[in-house]
Amino acid sequence: MLDERPRARSTIQVDNDSVRVTEWRFPPGAATGYHRHEMDYVVVPMTSGNLLLRSPEGESTAKLTAGQSYARSAGVEHDVVNANEYDFVFVEVEIKR
Repeated sequence: MLDERPRARSTIQVDNDSVRVTEWRFPPGAATGYHRHEMDYVVVPMTSGNLLLRSPEGESTAKLTAGQSYARSAGVEHDVVNANEYDFVFVEVEIKR
């Protein structure tokens, strides 16, 4: 079945030898699409709210707070979905080695 969810919109802000910084904007219900992170990364939420995470381990909900960053190692596989009734925004900083 075709996935008819809207897609999150990514805008690369910086891409150099050290980092790639991407702003992600999600309308309600929008998703990134399933992907695997090839680099360690830091997420800086610009909005507070809940994101639905779909991964090989199942589904979980992440409660994010604006300005409260978190870091993950390369290898994470998931689809990220805006579970809020409003737009959600975060900035992702990928660390190149």
